[in-house]
Parts: sequence; structure tokens; C-alpha cells
Amino acid sequence: MFDITFGEGAALVAICLATAMLAALWLSPSARAPSPVRSAPRGTGPDRDPVFLFDGTELIDASSSARAFVGDPADNVSWGALREVLLPSYPSFPQDPEQVREAGRLSVPALDGDPPGEAMCEWVDGITRVQLRAGEPMSNADLPPLARELEILRTATSAAPYPAWRVDDEGRVTWCNTAYAALVRKARGRGADTACPLFPNLLSDASTRRKQRQSVTVEGEDHKLWYDVWTIRHKNGHLCYATDVNAVVDAEAAQRNFVQTLTKTFAQLSIGLAIFDRTRQLALFNPALIDLTALPAEFLSSRPSLLSFFDRLRDSAMMPEPRDYVSWRKKLADLVEAAASGQYQETWSLPSGSTYSVSGRPHPDGAVAFLFEDITAKVTLTRRFRAELEQNQAVLDALDRAIAVFAPDGTLTFCNAAYRDLWAVDPDSSFAQFTVVDATRGWQDKCHATPAWGELRDFVSSREHRSDWRAEVRMRDGQHLNCTVRPIQNGATMVEFVTTPSPATGPALSAQPVDAEQR
Repeated sequence: MFDITFGEGAALVAICLATAMLAALWLSPSARAPSPVRSAPRGTGPDRDPVFLFDGTELIDASSSARAFVGDPADNVSWGALREVLLPSYPSFPQDPEQVREAGRLSVPALDGDPPGEAMCEWVDGITRVQLRAGEPMSNADLPPLARELEILRTATSAAPYPAWRVDDEGRVTWCNTAYAALVRKARGRGADTACPLFPNLLSDASTRRKQRQSVTVEGEDHKLWYDVWTIRHKNGHLCYATDVNAVVDAEAAQRNFVQTLTKTFAQLSIGLAIFDRTRQLALFNPALIDLTALPAEFLSSRPSLLSFFDRLRDSAMMPEPRDYVSWRKKLADLVEAAASGQYQETWSLPSGSTYSVSGRPHPDGAVAFLFEDITAKVTLTRRFRAELEQNQAVLDALDRAIAVFAPDGTLTFCNAAYRDLWAVDPDSSFAQFTVVDATRGWQDKCHATPAWGELRDFVSSREHRSDWRAEVRMRDGQHLNCTVRPIQNGATMVEFVTTPSPATGPALSAQPVDAEQR
């Protein structure tokens, strides 16, 4: 043992007493002049702000109001136990005292309260001091300029409506604002640890600044919250900012569903569809396009340009062969312009004998759609029908009887060559409709008076009691005509004129019904 004199012992006792008094003064919030003191909420005061002293992670002393949180220091209270108690109110409370040592001084804003309080963490000579401050802060006018600016920045980041936080190189959250802490609570519960990253894999890329779209799963719910997260390289970590993009994600999902619905609908069409976007790249096509153009699905799936698409059609003989390739390419540019205005419509007669109807239509956002329809059967049927009509016309034109057919509305729908020669009229040369009124007016001019024409007009427009009848009329040039009127299908009326030998005498005869035997 060491021999200590009385004087040395007295000096040692004095040093111990002085040290104890200094520690008590430093523990007391009212004695901390360097830190601006905030007014406490009702029922509290500066002297009652909880203060904790830690040596490493071990609590070595606490003020009387601090013991209400964690109990007596002799109960082996650790930093982790205090942090677990404070996390609901101070979500960015440091995970361990080492973070305080690295920063020297940390101000951790409280999540609740208006205005919010703070947990002031300081590192002094190996001891970590934590003071929980509450209440109205000092006026900015009472702070030094630098402290005032820092207070404004801290308030701005804490009150920002978008989550913001700092992540160290190990991936731990070392600071966050109120919006981030609220998001953690919403996703993981009120007592969640904010030091555990809410957005994983943010630091997998070594770039200094980048944006990622990530989702957050809410416990107990089956939907996700989507955010665009910006990460910016900072000293010993990254600063992170998140923007809510749930509306954007929902809109994109709705758009995808709409496109899928359109795709399913287009897949059932027999008309080939090719939609080119504003950059003139193939954006959408249906199976019918493959069947009609015989273009490989791999080629169409590679999103060829519009010019490449039509070049491939030309090479495959799936469009009319142009006489001059250069002029054809220029015409193709005109084709695109016409399609963009909805004015493109062509019929392609292919070397294979098929006939396609090709049309262009404008689409939103500068897109252009081309429709390919195989009209071979329709064209063949039309040609056959036209050939039959022409054949029937030729047969009727070969007859020496003049024949005219009137529709129920009185319009002349057919006449043969003998009719045109007899009455010296060509109804097909007129742009206006030629009616029974026009016809009978011409007949009256060339014939003697007879009631047959009036009766004929009434018969054409009637719907009931229609049966065959005839009349004999005399033309002014001396010819005698036997006029027979017959109802035919669909309410039409056929009038037949036959030249008869001239009788010796007698006026023009009136209309007479036709007996069954005479028919």
C-alpha cells in the first residue's frame, strides 16, 4: 500500500469533491449554458428535462426526471433499452453511442408534438450525454446567425412532406425526418426500428446519384406503396429522398391492362392491325397481320421501323411491285403523311391473285395505325355479280320488246335497249333520278291521249290489289303499242311495250285486265 500524508489525503478529497460538483453541474440542464434552452410544455421546465449519462452503452447516471423512463442506473440499464423506449417518439435516435462520437453532437427531432421536441445527444471526453427537450423553441432572433440557419434547415427537413433519411456505408439509417418515420410506422407498426432500412438494396450501385423505383409492403395489407427513391452520395454514407408515385404506378397498371384488353380484342379480328408510335416504330400488331402478310413473328416482335416494315412487304411480294423504287420510297413518305391525317385508302392487287384493302388512321400521341383486310372474296363476289348483271342486261337488250322496271317509289331501275330506241331516251345519262312521272310525261308527248298513263302511275305507287293489266295505245307516228303492266317481287312494276299491226280504225284503247289464259 502507498503511504499518503495528511496533506496529500486532504488534497485528494478536495479534488474528488470538486469533480463530483462539476459532474452535477454538467448533468443539470440549467447549467448547460452553451446549448440554447427551450421552454418546456406545461408542467415541465428546463430543470425537469430528462438527462442521461452513458459510458459506452452503460447508463452511469440520470436526472430524477430521466429515471421515470428507465429506472435507476443501478438496474444495469443499457443504451439499447433507452433507445427501445424512445424510438416511438424519436424514430431516428442513434443505434449506439458510436454514432454520437462520430458526429460530436446530434439533434434528434421528436415525431409528435407541435412544435416537436428533440433529443440532444453529445459526446464529451468519452461520456455520452442525452437530454430530452420539449416545448416551444427559442425565437430564431435569439440564436446566433449560424445556429439560426441550422435551425431553419432542421425544421425544413423535419417538416418536409416527403420522406428523407441518411444511410451509412453499412446500410443503417442514421437520421430521418418526420415523414420517413411516419412511413416506417405505417408499414411496420408504431414501435418499428427506424435504423433498419425500409427500402432495401439502395446502395447496390456505386454511382453517386441515381433514382430507383421501390415498393414498401404494409403489414396486414395486400397492397404495396410505391416510391421513386433518389440516393445521393454523402460523406460516409448516402442521403436518400422518396417521392410517392402510387398514382403513377396505378396509371401505368391501368394502361397495361387497357393494352392487354385491346390486344385480346385485336387478336380476335380478321383484319390485320399494325400500330406505329410517334417515332414510327411498330408498337402493336395482332395475329391476323402475320396471317395476311406472311411476315415472321420474330421480325414484327423486333419493333421494326415503318420503312423497314413496308420494305419487307415489298420483298415478300405482299404489296404491288412499284415501277420505280426511288419514287416508291417518296410515295411511302406521302403515304405516312396521308395516314396521319386519316386520308390513306388503297386497294392492293397482289401477284398471288389476292386483293387487300389497306387504310391508314391517325392515333393519339402521333401514332399511326394501318389496317389490312383481305377482300378477295368480296371482290370476287362483286365481280361475279357484276358479270351476271351485265349478262342479264345483254340478254334483255337482245329482246325486241321494250321493257322498263319501276321501284315502289317510282324510280326507274332498269330499261333495255329496245325501250331506249322506242322512246328515244337514255335514263342512265341523267344524274337525276328518272321516275315514272318523267317516263309517262315522255310517253304522253309521243302518243295520243289515253287514261292508261295515269292509271300506270297509280299502279306503281299502290301496295294492294295488284294484278296484271294491259292497254293499247297509238303513237303519233301511227304505230300501235300493246302495253302490258305486271307486278313483280319486292313491290316493283314491269312495263312491257310490243308493237302490233295497225288496226283499220279506232281510237286508243283504255286499260284492260289480262286474263289468266291471255297471260
